[in-house]
Amino acid sequence: MRVLALSIRDFRCYDAAEVAIGDGITVVWGPNGAGKTNLLEALYFGCTGRSCRTTNEREVVRFGASTTRVVVNLRTSDGAHELAVGFEPGQPKRMQVDGAPVERLLDIVERPLLSVFMPDRLELVKGAPGVRRAHLDQVVAALWPSRTVSRRSYVHALAQRNALLARIRSGHAGRDALPAWDRELAGHGVALMHGRAEAVRAAAAPFARYAEDLGLSGAPTIEYRPRSKASTPEEFAEELAVRVEGDLERGFTGHGPHRDDLLLSRVSRELRSYGSQGQQRLALLALLLAEREVIAAVRPSPPMMLLDDVMSELDHDRRRALIGVLRAGAGQAVITTTDIEHVPGVGRHDVSLTAVSEGRLLHEAAAA
Repeated sequence: MRVLALSIRDFRCYDAAEVAIGDGITVVWGPNGAGKTNLLEALYFGCTGRSCRTTNEREVVRFGASTTRVVVNLRTSDGAHELAVGFEPGQPKRMQVDGAPVERLLDIVERPLLSVFMPDRLELVKGAPGVRRAHLDQVVAALWPSRTVSRRSYVHALAQRNALLARIRSGHAGRDALPAWDRELAGHGVALMHGRAEAVRAAAAPFARYAEDLGLSGAPTIEYRPRSKASTPEEFAEELAVRVEGDLERGFTGHGPHRDDLLLSRVSRELRSYGSQGQQRLALLALLLAEREVIAAVRPSPPMMLLDDVMSELDHDRRRALIGVLRAGAGQAVITTTDIEHVPGVGRHDVSLTAVSEGRLLHEAAAA
């Protein structure tokens, strides 16, 4: 699968723009405030139907415009395809695949997977566990799409059990129904934990290798830390039963996969608490690269990497290492930079260059 081109209208600072995406590395080059990050966001928006930067999508509509539209042209093994997203604040989002309306782009097979590095994504390393859980579940879904039902079913069962706990606590229900919901929650919970654990096991060795290649010393590791010790639904149901008094006192379920975490460490210390920002950046890059490798092994093509301002805080050797890793892979990458000298290899046939300034494309050509 290859992304061929991006077409946008009234998106952020752009009134209209069309960008060709190279088969290898595409470099988006320009000064701060030129609109480089907006192009990455538009590409993400067109492939997923949502923003990677904001939950208030009114912000993506260009100031003074009433609607925005993003079109992504693809080439897959069965031919050309077009993804389109139209958005008008206050109205339902309009998403299409090859001209046919769809409810969710995330469920479409003819859609590239994306891996995003942006400065605010450091929250994946240093933020709350919920951020890492959500990310890990996205990786599981990318590896095994059918397993998304485990998370959805677990979330539904958890909500039902919590509602029952609240009714029991208020005296409006008895405890007779709790064992049934414990079994329901346990079945989906164990399946969810197994998927997460398998994904982390697969990514652990590539993570260590990429971290070393990028210069992150101290034997960096990733580790899945489940709250439950259960390996079967029966064991998990027993854990819930033992903790029921505490759950009733709180009014919600305090034990299970919704409390899990993903630990990123070096020298046996969590980077969340003890890593410098530079180390956290390298760990995040290594994690994304590792996930990309694991996904590429089971899917038709690896995720496209969207790397925003990734070079500015890397030294020359680490920049070369990152570009070497990206070039060695079979997938596409789009990199933004304020300094073209920060991207080793510009001038090769597999690197395309797009320059932007104040929401305008200055030129677009394959570097040669």
